[in-house]
Amino acid sequence: MRLRSALAHALSVTAVLALTGAVAPATAGAAPAGSASRLGTCREQALEVHAEPGGQRNVARVSVTNNGARDCVVDRIPTVTFRGLDGSAEAVPPAGSGPYALAGGERAYAAVRTADPAAVEGHVVGSLSVAADPSHPGVTFPGATVGMPAGVHVWEPVTTLWQASRAAADSALADALG
Repeated sequence: MRLRSALAHALSVTAVLALTGAVAPATAGAAPAGSASRLGTCREQALEVHAEPGGQRNVARVSVTNNGARDCVVDRIPTVTFRGLDGSAEAVPPAGSGPYALAGGERAYAAVRTADPAAVEGHVVGSLSVAADPSHPGVTFPGATVGMPAGVHVWEPVTTLWQASRAAADSALADALG
């Protein structure tokens, strides 16, 4: 299995940004550039994270909703980890950590691709966990919840950046794996 720890990368980038006062620009569809730097990180209690089948047997859709009254930011890359395995899903296209603004009541979507269940490489685990920001522990979903009742087959998993719609997340995944 090949997984790089995106969580460690995200935390180191966050630390550098905090020390330098620099903030990466917001992603398209999020707050206008510069305004995300004035927003604080969303409190985990204000967020609702969901996961569901993604239409293919090795794809899951994840979403995060800001149930708070205030605008806030999460990391533009969802942190997707797999039970008992080191590392997290890689962002496609490759991207570094940065803010993604969520208005109160707004939802963002991402698509996660794992390995084909028929593949001989990789590991099978019982669940995956999703955090909207690497500073949050996240929510764990059994494989059956994401349409993988025999377990989540993991080999070089990837995730899209947060997108404004399910269709945009699906399209971003298709474009990246093209």
